[in-house]
Amino acid sequence: MRLPTARWILFIIAVSNGGVAGAEGGDKYRSYLHGESEVNTVWRLGAPPNYDVVNKLFEDERTHVWPEGSLEEKVQRLLKSWEMELVHKPRHEDQKTVNSSKYSASTNGMPPLSRAEVMAIGGYNAFLRTKLPPEHRIYDPDKETFESGMATFLTAFPRGFAIEVLDVYSGPPKIAFKFRHWGYMEGPFKEHPPHGQRVEFFGVCIFHVDEEMKVEKAEYFYERGNFLASFLSPPVAGAAASGSSGCPVMRGN
Repeated sequence: MRLPTARWILFIIAVSNGGVAGAEGGDKYRSYLHGESEVNTVWRLGAPPNYDVVNKLFEDERTHVWPEGSLEEKVQRLLKSWEMELVHKPRHEDQKTVNSSKYSASTNGMPPLSRAEVMAIGGYNAFLRTKLPPEHRIYDPDKETFESGMATFLTAFPRGFAIEVLDVYSGPPKIAFKFRHWGYMEGPFKEHPPHGQRVEFFGVCIFHVDEEMKVEKAEYFYERGNFLASFLSPPVAGAAASGSSGCPVMRGN
């Protein structure tokens, strides 16, 4: 049973007042895309992104439909809004889900990156950091730029890379949750031709948030190796889903 903490109650209030998870129009699942708060926002591509295509994939294939106002729905909106802002809002002052002065992100227990470092190399490259020798890397984030990393995955997933929250284990100040990320490889991945099948993985994330429910630290744990191997050949029917078993910290680094 989850007992509401004082900070979680503040989170609920912020949501109802259009804060961390308050919809401001333009997208059913993300905040801070449109509305008065975004009048002066500088967008990386010159305009707010459109998520209609990936939202359809999300709606068609999500495994949970969380009731509006539930803890899971609020965390899912925070996750999607946070991801959108880090990709599409290059200025720290425009990012409303992040505590820019304290923000850091880490994957599978690797040393954390600052907000500036994440913004410089791009979310995909930060998320896919690895200790593997370069000759064994299916995707080498050290050789990719922000732009090339985005182009690689946008090409592989023309319908987008959907994400959903599967469970929420704890509320603020450490919001721990399980997520699922998936898309269809309908375009090439580097030199590998498209196989048209679903590529997905599961993981756990911990958002450390401040009193305003802005993310100060994000910690991701998932199985990197199986995820990238899914681009080389179609997933085997009946096999364990990428990242669904094993220790993500000990494997796939």
